[in-house]
Amino acid sequence: MNWLTSLLMTPSAAQSIFVLALVAAAGTVLGKLRIFTVSVGIAGVLFAGLIFGHFGVKIEPEVMHFARELGLLIFVYTIGLQLGPSFIASLRRQGLKLNLIAVLIVGSGVAVLLAMRHILHLPMAAAVGIYTGAVTNTPGLGAAQEALRGMPGIDPSLSSLPGVGYAMAYPFGVVGIILSILAIRFFFRVALTREEKEIAAQEQGNVIPLRTANLVVRNQNLDGMTLRQLDKFDGSKVTISRIASAQKVRVASPDDTIKVGDTLLAVGFPEDIEQLRVVVGEYSAEDLRAIPGPVSADRILVTHREVIGKSMRELQLNEWFGVTVTRVERNGVELIPAQSLTLQIGDILTVVGETENLEKTSKLLGNAPKELQHLDVLPMFVGIALGVILGSIPIMFPGLPAAAKLGLAGGPLIMAMILSRIGKVGPLVWYMPPSSNLMLREVGIILFLSCVGLKAGDQFVETLVHGPGLVWMACGAVVTVVPLVLAGFIGRGLMKLNYLTLSGTMAGSMTDPPALAFANSMTDSNGPSLAYATVYPLTMLLRVVSAQLLILVFGPG
Repeated sequence: MNWLTSLLMTPSAAQSIFVLALVAAAGTVLGKLRIFTVSVGIAGVLFAGLIFGHFGVKIEPEVMHFARELGLLIFVYTIGLQLGPSFIASLRRQGLKLNLIAVLIVGSGVAVLLAMRHILHLPMAAAVGIYTGAVTNTPGLGAAQEALRGMPGIDPSLSSLPGVGYAMAYPFGVVGIILSILAIRFFFRVALTREEKEIAAQEQGNVIPLRTANLVVRNQNLDGMTLRQLDKFDGSKVTISRIASAQKVRVASPDDTIKVGDTLLAVGFPEDIEQLRVVVGEYSAEDLRAIPGPVSADRILVTHREVIGKSMRELQLNEWFGVTVTRVERNGVELIPAQSLTLQIGDILTVVGETENLEKTSKLLGNAPKELQHLDVLPMFVGIALGVILGSIPIMFPGLPAAAKLGLAGGPLIMAMILSRIGKVGPLVWYMPPSSNLMLREVGIILFLSCVGLKAGDQFVETLVHGPGLVWMACGAVVTVVPLVLAGFIGRGLMKLNYLTLSGTMAGSMTDPPALAFANSMTDSNGPSLAYATVYPLTMLLRVVSAQLLILVFGPG
């Protein structure tokens, strides 16, 4: 069995892989254990890492640092890809309110830390480490250490204090966020099913469903007018997909002439259809879709990369194939096929036309669901590289000795959101199949938590038993919990925020991926992730700047 002991304890590439796999497996099992119907979820990996680290199981520092940063990068990048297309809509809907909660959490956290430092006479070098660990913000720790290194004549003994304080406060920082989320849930007796339905209702309430109506032409002034002229005359956003003259149905074309007595099949928003009805004539009880004939409708999935990013005007489907697009479904939302609308991969077009023409249109657009299951790795690596570049750009602020950076957490997240929002640049399409996204996200967060636990495992018990660790840990717990509970009561009790949205806001305000993973594990809704992404950019900037300012304003002692 000596070979097995060597594999576990002797540093090597195989040993690093073996240990990380053991921690990940043990943590996954631990996370599934339930206490009073509650499980710690993905945070079980962190606990497993602490246990392994406490008993002396380590991996090479360079490997640990690389695996930790890579795991975090993969996690935030896949989150960004998922959230990018819907981020702007979420920001417009409730961004100001959620960011106010985030600012409250950051500001109250700094205030609590300063109060604890004054009471306990903590050196600021240690206090800022406790602060960054309590809010699980590694870039903030790096910013504080950089500020310390830039100060002349600093005592070398103080330079290591931020790292020690961070190590002590970080484990409960992760746990404290989760406990705060659970505390709000239990205090307000939150029913998750009701919260999910509320988010779904809000999303549906912001989307007016398209309507189909049959209109009979009665206006004599329209006799002999083309549909193109009618569109300019009426100014509505309604799509005419079929025309019936003398019981003969045909696909509508912009150059088709309408006559009094014709029936038009219109698709659009209710108010637009009513506006067109006032101009045209009256509603008809007859449904043109039920009249037998060569015209039919089909739903076609956009999968060909050649058409992605092209507008309906550029495709000219009616002119080329004699078909009419009546609606476009994107991420569950129905859109009017305006001429300026550009197609994205995964769009579903409802197309009306003759069977032969529908088949031609289908070949042009792709309509191959299997294409959406294939992960194109080139855009992924290009996007990650661009995210690293963005995270490395120095941002100067007056009075700071060193530039602030978004880092490997903020840069890839923001870049992924931008790229997924754009959709396509040249041959590169930033689309990741949901199954691939979920798998990479889980692997990333497990790698990150495994390394954090292994690194802090030995220091955790040692500092608790033989140093001021217990006091520092208690300070970190207060810095973690008080701002979150305060914001939770204000957000839920006064602002009436949805609990899942509030959970994501709390996780994002602490820039804590494990807490987001925990919030996501409670629901199938994207509510927590959307809220997390809404507050993350501002919070990251505030955390980095506040950590540096604490050192610069109050000094290291």
